[in-house]
Amino acid sequence: MDAAQFPTPPADSGDFADLIEANRKYAETFEYAGFDGVAKAGIAIVTCMDSRIDPLKMLGLTHGDAKIFRNPGGRVTPQALEALVLGAHLLGVERVLVIPHTRCAMAANTEEDLRIKVGKSAGQDASWQPFNVVPDQTAALAEDLRRVRTHPLIPDSVKVGGFLYHVDTGLLEQKF
Repeated sequence: MDAAQFPTPPADSGDFADLIEANRKYAETFEYAGFDGVAKAGIAIVTCMDSRIDPLKMLGLTHGDAKIFRNPGGRVTPQALEALVLGAHLLGVERVLVIPHTRCAMAANTEEDLRIKVGKSAGQDASWQPFNVVPDQTAALAEDLRRVRTHPLIPDSVKVGGFLYHVDTGLLEQKF
């Protein structure tokens, strides 16, 4: 669909006007129409939502090369496993990288710390909210790799590696 087909947002379009305008500029030279969504490099990445991580660039990949699943702490959650199963069977995924990172808030705080911080920011009790902190990143990474490697719907032919991304150097350290 041509960007010109969308109505121009009103001048007072609110909190998202800058992003909508940026999207319109992006759409003017959009070059991915018709792309089938298959991971061209056969890669899937599970990593943290941290904005210091650029999953494609850090691996020398470009748009369309990989499937990327992000969440706090870069954990292999049930939702991440769902994405990896679909990736392995429908989207060309042959290799999976699980990549937590240094200086992660999920590893630097306790569950109670985060509940207090969020509660204070929200102005209400957050003691009921789970945050799934990561007290030991290496142990968590080993467990996450086990979850992927033993999942009955992820073929043994899919290669799975565990890495730690160093946010202060940009380097990946292969752990497993």
